[in-house]
Amino acid sequence: MTSLSDTSSRLVPVDLNAHDPVSDPLNTAIGVYVTVHGHFYQPPRENPYLDAIERQPSAAPFHNWNERIHHECYRPNAFARVLNDQGQLLGIVNNFEYLSFNIGPTLMSWIERHDVEVYQRIVEADRKSCDRLNGHGNAIAQVYNHIILPLANERDKRTQIRWGKADFRSHFGRDPEGMWLAETAVDYPTVKVLIEEGIKFIVLAPSQAERCREQNDPHWQEVGGGQIDPTRPYRCYLRSNDPDSPYIDVFFYDGPISRDMGFDTALSSSHHLASRLGQAVRGDHRPTQLISVATDGETFGHHKGGTEKCLAYAFTKEFSNRDWTVTNFAHYLSLNPPTWEVELKPVTAWSCSHGVDRWQEDCGCGGGGLWHQKWRRPLREALDWLRDQLIRVYEEEGKKRFNDPWLARDEYVQVIRDRASVQKFLSRHQSHKLSNVDRLDALRLLEMQRHALLMYTSCGWFFEELSRPEGVQILRYASRALELAGDVSGIQLEKNFIKRLTSAPSNVDCFKNGAEVYRQLVIPAQITFEQVAAHYAISSLFTSYSREQRVYCYTANQLDYQIQRMGSVTLAIGQLQLTSEITRESQHFVFAVLHLCGWDFHCCIQPFAGRRSYTQVKEQLFEALNHGSAAQTILKMNQVFGDVAYSLQDLFAEERHRIMRLLSQETLTRLDQLYTQVYRDNYGVLMAFHRDELPVPQELQVAAEIALGHRLLLTLRSLEQDSDEPDAVMMHLGHLDAIATEAIHLRCHLQQPEAREILQRFIERSLWVLFNESEIDGAETQIRVLERLIVLSGQFELGVALSKSQELFHQWLNRSPSLTPAIRGLAEKLAIVI
Repeated sequence: MTSLSDTSSRLVPVDLNAHDPVSDPLNTAIGVYVTVHGHFYQPPRENPYLDAIERQPSAAPFHNWNERIHHECYRPNAFARVLNDQGQLLGIVNNFEYLSFNIGPTLMSWIERHDVEVYQRIVEADRKSCDRLNGHGNAIAQVYNHIILPLANERDKRTQIRWGKADFRSHFGRDPEGMWLAETAVDYPTVKVLIEEGIKFIVLAPSQAERCREQNDPHWQEVGGGQIDPTRPYRCYLRSNDPDSPYIDVFFYDGPISRDMGFDTALSSSHHLASRLGQAVRGDHRPTQLISVATDGETFGHHKGGTEKCLAYAFTKEFSNRDWTVTNFAHYLSLNPPTWEVELKPVTAWSCSHGVDRWQEDCGCGGGGLWHQKWRRPLREALDWLRDQLIRVYEEEGKKRFNDPWLARDEYVQVIRDRASVQKFLSRHQSHKLSNVDRLDALRLLEMQRHALLMYTSCGWFFEELSRPEGVQILRYASRALELAGDVSGIQLEKNFIKRLTSAPSNVDCFKNGAEVYRQLVIPAQITFEQVAAHYAISSLFTSYSREQRVYCYTANQLDYQIQRMGSVTLAIGQLQLTSEITRESQHFVFAVLHLCGWDFHCCIQPFAGRRSYTQVKEQLFEALNHGSAAQTILKMNQVFGDVAYSLQDLFAEERHRIMRLLSQETLTRLDQLYTQVYRDNYGVLMAFHRDELPVPQELQVAAEIALGHRLLLTLRSLEQDSDEPDAVMMHLGHLDAIATEAIHLRCHLQQPEAREILQRFIERSLWVLFNESEIDGAETQIRVLERLIVLSGQFELGVALSKSQELFHQWLNRSPSLTPAIRGLAEKLAIVI
């Protein structure tokens, strides 16, 4: 077997700087260059009221689709495996160092919050590509939240571009040279704004070009059928035949190869990818040419599992073997400025053959069989109407608070990126010293405009039906914008907006039209401060909250909290100050929550009316409880708080599910004990069935799997708890070996997600300790423990992922290349990709 340590020296990426200075393709345009562009993007999925993505069951076993795609695509590309022919791990490559890429701002912020290691790898990759390619980084910007720019008004175009640039700068520490347009949708008014905002180049599909010509050649070549030569850059002037006209440079990706990457076999192997790209190389002896392809970045690992490995080997081996230079658009443009001019078709996009009708008409693109898309036009018209109403509110109310309301909106992205900067932002933009109420309304106005932009996210029109999650999401943004407009101005626009949605017919009978989609799926999702307070109150029975606690995008200050139990009944009463981290709105509540038993909760909320009133509430409710009557306590709660009450169902989904699991734990523990007894009593019978290769009664097999799974989980919990005691660790390992042997003999499949997580976490922690705290020469015992754990992870077939462990190993290997025999053996265990 080839060990990781034996092959690691062969994994150094090709040094593209190792050329003769005179003919260095990094400094002079010579030979064939390759650019693979990934458009990494996910639609914003956050609840507009919580600023968090709630659980999405369709993404199981992951929490939500961002998390699932991150696991399948973003992290694998940041730590892409290079394998040998036997499937052994030879090395790890950061594909972002070689990919040209854009990452949607809302997605990039999500990655930054949820996996800072991957975020840092992406930022570092851009910096390294800048170092390698004469200051031209791989990353390009994107319009902020994927709006179809040709369908936006000019002000929204500018804000989208400015927000995209500012967000890019906050991550990569430099200004972007290029910008990715949502769906590559473009028209000349969009080009004009891009030029004025300092964007140097864009990337388009070959079908978006109308005609081209060599500069100074009076004769145009018609290329409207996608025949444009994609191996060179082009210059697009705002005014044709005027060399002094403002311009932007354009790259057209190779359409056939890009389609093959997304929908065919171009990514089946690195050799096949290189061969497919090689077919595009022009043999006309031109001194230089660029073979560029572009596709959704999620193709690399999510849509096509494992293809990030294909890219990694192609970037570091295949392309250099053919003497191709891996570059990006900005670097190539610096070496080879356009000598050709192009004119674009009037209005186009890469995923619609009807211009941009996919986002406004029933054009058939994205159709669902017999389903129509007649809802698209009424939806856009309703949102356009709302946008224009919100403009009036913003201008009228904004001029009372801002020096320049629209400049304030353009720079509000700084606050979106860093909420702590809000006071500095307001000081810069306020027209006069704002009162607390004015500051609140100023932030409400800006948030109203943010949601007015988010409601145009292209995904809402992309598919076949309005009631899909993407369509509901943009309506939720519209709903939040409507609410904020009403809070500031008192103008109520929702009723008129819903009326306009009746013209958007749904394909789903239970909805009929957009108005019913809004009533059934959007209005119930609206969240009030009272609901947040109720969530806090009920969950406080199962969580020891600190005095100051973050609850989604709210800060909860617990000003008082008292709890009393009477038999199986629990009553908690508290005083709570809730403050939105986004608008800085603050409200003060009194709550009382009664837990009868099991799933029965009764929670009441009311505004804080003073200390005397609060003291009286506590006295009355605790006195009712002390009489031993739950019914009497509920009656008194209703008298004090009114008839509105909240139950377990009113909790936000994450906390509700956690509490449901806690409430079920006692029952599950009893069942585990019952099945364990059944298993023990019938162990000999089970062995006899297996020995004679007879079908095992399902009841006995299930009992064995539950009993062994329970033992496994308890043992792993003990192992993790005793991780600092070597003797205890060895004892627990012996127990795990015995459980594994039993499970194998009885052919048990132990479905234990928690066990998988514990084992994975323990292996990663042990590796980290080994490489950061231990003397390697004296760590033989710890290494043997790790080897046993890795073997056990395979025996239990829990699906333990060793990816992070492999990454830790490689990070250490780069620092400490000399290996002891023990470390070499550990390398053998980690060399197989799980």
